[in-house]
Amino acid sequence: MDHDQYSNPLISRYASAEMSQIWSPNKKFRIWRKLWLALATAQKQLGLEISESQLGEMKKHLDDVDFDSAARYEKQLRHDVMAHVHAFGDQCPNARPIIHLGATSCFVTDNTDLILINESLKLVSERLARVIGHLGEFAKQHRSLASLGYTHLQPAQPTTVGKRACLWNLDFVDDLRTIEFRLAKLKARGVKGTTGTQASFLKLFDGAHEKVNELDRLVATSIGFDSSYEVTGQTYSRKIDCQVLDALSGIAQSAHKMATDIRILAHRKEMEEPFEKDQIGSSAMAYKRNPMRSERICSLARFVISLQSSPANTLATQWMERTLDDSANRRLVLPQAFLAIDAILILLENVTAGMVVYPKVIARNLAAELPFMSTENILMAAVAVGGDRQTLHEKIRQHSQAAAAQVKEQGQENDLLERLQNDEDFNKLDLDALTEPGSFVGRAPEQVDEFLERVITPINEGYNGRDPGSSELRV
Repeated sequence: MDHDQYSNPLISRYASAEMSQIWSPNKKFRIWRKLWLALATAQKQLGLEISESQLGEMKKHLDDVDFDSAARYEKQLRHDVMAHVHAFGDQCPNARPIIHLGATSCFVTDNTDLILINESLKLVSERLARVIGHLGEFAKQHRSLASLGYTHLQPAQPTTVGKRACLWNLDFVDDLRTIEFRLAKLKARGVKGTTGTQASFLKLFDGAHEKVNELDRLVATSIGFDSSYEVTGQTYSRKIDCQVLDALSGIAQSAHKMATDIRILAHRKEMEEPFEKDQIGSSAMAYKRNPMRSERICSLARFVISLQSSPANTLATQWMERTLDDSANRRLVLPQAFLAIDAILILLENVTAGMVVYPKVIARNLAAELPFMSTENILMAAVAVGGDRQTLHEKIRQHSQAAAAQVKEQGQENDLLERLQNDEDFNKLDLDALTEPGSFVGRAPEQVDEFLERVITPINEGYNGRDPGSSELRV
């Protein structure tokens, strides 16, 4: 690392080597050369005068990109694609006359971006499936652990820890389905020419429309796509970039929500993210166990969400067949969105594989609020043994307000159950049974079981054996 130059922390600090390599210059320019070879190969197959020796020369130099030569040419020509055409031509002098024949710059730039997006979406889907699997195991383990629910961030009807994890997981499942949908819909730009009319290729093939269509098909399939977009301008529609960023932003939104919940629950001492043996929570306060992974997830997620607007504005201002003001923006947004999501998913995998739950704290926090929540059950039970509903309701109201005042004004424990036990209208009831936490969670445990069976198990089976590569938490 050059410590005198800015280094993008997404690469140096957060994202994986796998995602960084996908968006590396070496990979990009090697794909350019493979595209030029695919074009020339298809053109020869369809009858253009291109020799096997020319194709062989190109094949020989697919991977040894001369970056110094390309840099010199770009300084002179002020055009990155033509710089690499010349650098490739210097290495392939026999093939020089037919490199980039009939093509526009977007033949290599756009098709390459679609290849990189395709590979990146596959890596994202595999990492996301791992997170979904870990959350499923966590939900299964804690399917029936009763916990306070929260609405408006205020204590509400109890749920279970496992059910809450299913809420997080459902968002990620929807994100995975969106990523899979985008992967299924992704196509090549193909061979479309300068403004998308294929005029140059029609001229090369002496007006043979069927050969131009076949050229487009051959090149698309040779680079890994089933087909190409039916129509393009000079570029593929920038709507595609918007849809991809929307999908990545969706993952970021889900991650931010879950990580925020974990941070709040850590504040309540009910749950924590993994904390390593030698990890330091604070440089000043040695006792601290800060939720740094969840905080980083939120930080990176906000960055991805903020990127969502750039492709939208780029699409909106692509006049007619294209304008070049998309170029610099896309060079920043596409790689960095994928790198940041990659980093988020690595963090999520680490967190979901090692979340720590504190059942006794959860039980204590629930017990502090459960007496109030159980009053309707107590009222119904007291009526069932002969009490007057209106009289009993008023007594419970008075006892509840007195207990609440003791909690809020005196800082004391909630003694509502003790007050009711000492009241002759309620002391014959089994208050322990009426306030048993598990009786307040409804079908939450069964909902966990059903969700895991119907939704999570098929995902685990579908992604079983797929290895997204390194997921080491780097910092």
